[in-house]
Amino acid sequence: MDVLQAGVGEFSVTDPDELRAFMRTEKRREMVDKVMPEAEAVRRYVKDGDYVSFDFSSFTRGPASLVREIIRQRRTQLWFAAKFTLMETTLLAAGGCLRGVDVGFLGLGRLISKFVEEGRIKVTEWTNGTLTLRHLAGAMGVPFLPTRSLLATDTLTYSGAKVVQDPFTGKPIALVPAVNPDVGLIHVHQCDIYGNARCFGPGVSPLETAMASKRTIISTEEIITTDDIRKAPSKTTIPYYMVDAVVNAPFGCLPGGTQGIYEMDTGHFLEFMDASRDEQKMAAYLEKYVYSVASHEEFLEKRVGMARLLALKRQAVIKEGYQ
Repeated sequence: MDVLQAGVGEFSVTDPDELRAFMRTEKRREMVDKVMPEAEAVRRYVKDGDYVSFDFSSFTRGPASLVREIIRQRRTQLWFAAKFTLMETTLLAAGGCLRGVDVGFLGLGRLISKFVEEGRIKVTEWTNGTLTLRHLAGAMGVPFLPTRSLLATDTLTYSGAKVVQDPFTGKPIALVPAVNPDVGLIHVHQCDIYGNARCFGPGVSPLETAMASKRTIISTEEIITTDDIRKAPSKTTIPYYMVDAVVNAPFGCLPGGTQGIYEMDTGHFLEFMDASRDEQKMAAYLEKYVYSVASHEEFLEKRVGMARLLALKRQAVIKEGYQ
């Protein structure tokens, strides 16, 4: 196919056959206990220079505790898939963790824009939809998928997409390359010790992110028995053999919420937004919520408190469909 237009954005490509070989040899099919502390999960599976993706959003079912642990361990040179992101890119950038970002939505606050403008972080532009489509391609094991959504946009110019002539209709069609993250981070409602995970309510691409990623870390609101998983197998979103680590992390989305369990902490987000305008304020924010606490459990105990946790649980009044 003749290439009619090509974006100038930086992106990486994984050979589908090499990925298939990795999945065949490195992913364990036996059912083994994968529960470990978040510090160990990040230490084992998130390396400097990795491509990291996640699901879903800072506001709802995002893997916030895992993101804080990555910053706490001072990972560097990461490339981050910012699909439907809000806080994560700003926090990771301020923590010195990022080399670049695939942009669906860049993030919240003046600081992240400042980092890009000053050339401290590279960006490749996509959209939330096409970045998700790239994960679908990675999950399917194909090198690319077609879309019309980038055509005739400046986003395409600064993306890694290519426009070709559709061999069936003769019309232009955009092709977006598959992405296969080194690590996928996914927070779920329930999971067993082997990695069979359940997400209830809205999501973006939890299954596709797990399928596309070489390694997947699950953080979960609660660990349930495998007998419970087997009683309702249709509730399983992600099967165990796609998962490398399970982290028990109640309230792991804070300051975001988890549908049906607790609501997002609006007051915390306002504090974050104030900090996201200034590097000194952001440094103080990271010291308070990341560096000065050793773990997610200590974050909950020392920076949130039982009274606030119970208040956020009471605000989650809609339970139907989330259990």
